[in-house]
Amino acid sequence: MSFWQRALRKPDLAQTLQADHQLARTLTTRDLIALGIGAVIGTGIFILPGTVAATTSGPGITLAFLLAAVVCSLAAMCYAEFASALPVAGSAYAYGNIVFGQLFGWIIGWALILEYMLAVAAVSTSFAAYFRSLLAGFSVTLPQAISGSFAPAQGRYVDLIAVVVVLVIGLLLSRGLSTSMTINRLMVGVKLLIIALFVLVGCFYVRPTNWQPYLPFGAKGILAGASLVFFAYLGFDAVSASAPEVKDPQKTLPRGIIGTLIIATVLYMLVAIVLTGMVPYTKLNVADPVAFALNLIHQPKLAGVISIGALAGMFTMMMTMIYSSSRLVYAIGRDGLLPPFFGRVVHHLPNHALWTVTVIIAVLGGLVPLTQLVNLVNIGTLIAFAFVSIGIIPLRRHKQIENTGFKVPGYPVVPILSFLFCLLLMSQLPLETWLMSLIWFGIGLVIYFSYGFWH
Repeated sequence: MSFWQRALRKPDLAQTLQADHQLARTLTTRDLIALGIGAVIGTGIFILPGTVAATTSGPGITLAFLLAAVVCSLAAMCYAEFASALPVAGSAYAYGNIVFGQLFGWIIGWALILEYMLAVAAVSTSFAAYFRSLLAGFSVTLPQAISGSFAPAQGRYVDLIAVVVVLVIGLLLSRGLSTSMTINRLMVGVKLLIIALFVLVGCFYVRPTNWQPYLPFGAKGILAGASLVFFAYLGFDAVSASAPEVKDPQKTLPRGIIGTLIIATVLYMLVAIVLTGMVPYTKLNVADPVAFALNLIHQPKLAGVISIGALAGMFTMMMTMIYSSSRLVYAIGRDGLLPPFFGRVVHHLPNHALWTVTVIIAVLGGLVPLTQLVNLVNIGTLIAFAFVSIGIIPLRRHKQIENTGFKVPGYPVVPILSFLFCLLLMSQLPLETWLMSLIWFGIGLVIYFSYGFWH
C-alpha cells in the first residue's frame, strides 16, 4: 500500500456501523432538541440582538437573524442527511472518514476538537465572571488569587469557578445520560422561561416609532449583520455526535437538528423584535443590552433574573459541548487514530475520553486567557461545515450506503451553496486566526503522521 493509499483509505462500513454497539440507546427527539437548544441558545441571545442592531443592522436585525438561519439551515440539512445515513459516533469526523478517507477525517476531527474545547473553556470563564457578579450582589467576594486566569503579576493564579463548573459537568455526564439529560432539560426550561418572560414583559413597553427607520444601514447592513449573527446558531452540529445513543436515529436525528434550528430562529427573532421596539437601536451598543433595556423601563429585578438565564444558558452549552467532544475523542480513539485508551467504553459510557476532555478544558478555562483564541472556534466550525456540505455528493454516490431516512432537498445545488457560503465566511476571518489555525493543524498533522497513520 502506497503512502497516499494508506493516508486516504476508508474504514470498513459494516464494521464502523457496528463499532458503537456498547453504547446504550436512550435519547429521544425531546432530548436531542434540548441538547441542541442548550448548545445554540447561550448568552448570545441576551447580547447579539442589541449590539448587532446598534452597529450594523438597526431594527432590521430580525431579517439578519432570518437570513443567517436560512443559510445555516443549508448546512443543517446536510448534517441531517449524514446523521440519518450514518448513525455513528464522531459527527463530522466520522462522516469525513467514511466518504473522503482517513487523513481528511482526521483534519475534520482535529478542527472539531479545537471548536468544542476552546468554546467550552471560553464560556467557562464567562460563567465564572457572571457567577462572581451574582455573589457580589450578596456581598460575597472571592480572593483575587482564585478569581482569574494565571497572571502572578496581578495576583491571580486560577479561575476556580471556571474549573469547578467544568468538573461538575464532567461528573454529571460520567454518571450516565439519563441524569445529565434530566438536568439539561431542567436548565433549558429555566432559560426558555426567562426568555419568554422578557418577551412578554417587553411587549408592553414596545414603541413602534423605535423601529423607524427599519433599515438605517440599508440592505448591506442586513448582509453584514447576518454574517455576524451566523455564529449565534453554531452548536446544532453537536446533536449529530449523539447518533449511537439515540433511539431510531434515522428519524430522530434529523428532527433534533432541524427542530433545534427552527426553535432557535424563532427565539432570536422574538428577542430582537421586542428589544429594538423597547429601546432605540442607537442606544443598544452596550455589553448587556437586554439588562440595559429592562433597567431603562425600571425593571431592575427582572434584569437580575436575566443573569440567571445567562448562567443557565452557559451551563447547558458547556454540557452539550463537553458531551459532544467526549464522543468525538472516543470515536477517534475507537478508529485507532488516537491511542485505544480513548476508545474504551466503561459501563456503556466512553468515560476515558470524557475525563480526558474535561480535565483539559478545566485547565484551559482556569489558567489560560482565551480572548485571542475564540476566533479559532469559528474556523474549526466552518471547516467541518464545509466538508459535511460537499460530502453529501460522495455520500449519495457511495454504493454501500442506503439511506431510507432524511435527504437534502434540491440536491446537488443545496450542498454546493452551503459549501460556498462556508468558504465565504472563512474568507472574512482575520489573518491572525488563519495563522493560529495553521499552527494548530500543523500540530495535528504531526500527531497523525507519528501515530494515527501507523495505527
